[in-house]
Amino acid sequence: MRKKVEKVRLNKLIADRSEYSRREADKLIQDGYVKVEGKVVTNPAESFDKNIDVSIKNRRLKPATDFFTAIVYNKPKGELVSKSDPRGRKTIFDSLDNKFKKFIPVGRLDYASEGVLILTDSSKVATALMNSDLERTYNVKIKGDITKQIEDAMLSGVELRDSKVGAHEKSAPVNMTIKPFIGYKIIKNSPTFSKLSVKIAEGQNRELRRFFAHFKREVVDLKRVGYGFINLNALPTGKTRYLTKAEYSELRDFIKKGE
Repeated sequence: MRKKVEKVRLNKLIADRSEYSRREADKLIQDGYVKVEGKVVTNPAESFDKNIDVSIKNRRLKPATDFFTAIVYNKPKGELVSKSDPRGRKTIFDSLDNKFKKFIPVGRLDYASEGVLILTDSSKVATALMNSDLERTYNVKIKGDITKQIEDAMLSGVELRDSKVGAHEKSAPVNMTIKPFIGYKIIKNSPTFSKLSVKIAEGQNRELRRFFAHFKREVVDLKRVGYGFINLNALPTGKTRYLTKAEYSELRDFIKKGE
């Protein structure tokens, strides 16, 4: 029996095999920069074998294999996870090496937060990680004590209605469902400052800051130290590292399970 050929829309094929998003791929295709087996194709919706020969501006894309590159960046406070900022604030790409300028950040850490930020040259990998329920581990320092009410909410979840506290100053109020934490550990609990380690399965916009603000607790330090099977370890602030062989292996297995 002949094996069925898996066909993929050209814009998705490009996104899966390069650093370009589907929207960016659409423009490249429509502008005539994309060739399939040496012929220009201008329809982003046309479908092809996922392993077909594709080039962009005469640069051949890597084959549709498990090969991709991913790095961990220990993001410092005071950097935006963005390509640019109209207010002129520093972004992660002002600090990252030029060879990582087209890498895609996996989710975001807000301006005042630090720690593990994964970046990759594969939009497929970035999307899979962002949409996953892999646990995110954070070290949190708050003003005030950790009450039983806060602990109950960490265990049971909480509904935020028309919430703005804890959000960016220009953010509109939102409704947010914060699911039960995967786990937490109280490191220090005092009336002035408290410290804890928490694990959550999603990363909604300023979720932890909004959560603690709901209980009138300001987050003064927030550091992500783990994202699934990828940990910060001893990586210095502002530095990058490539994934280890073990991390690459786990990530490939994770991607395959989701296909």
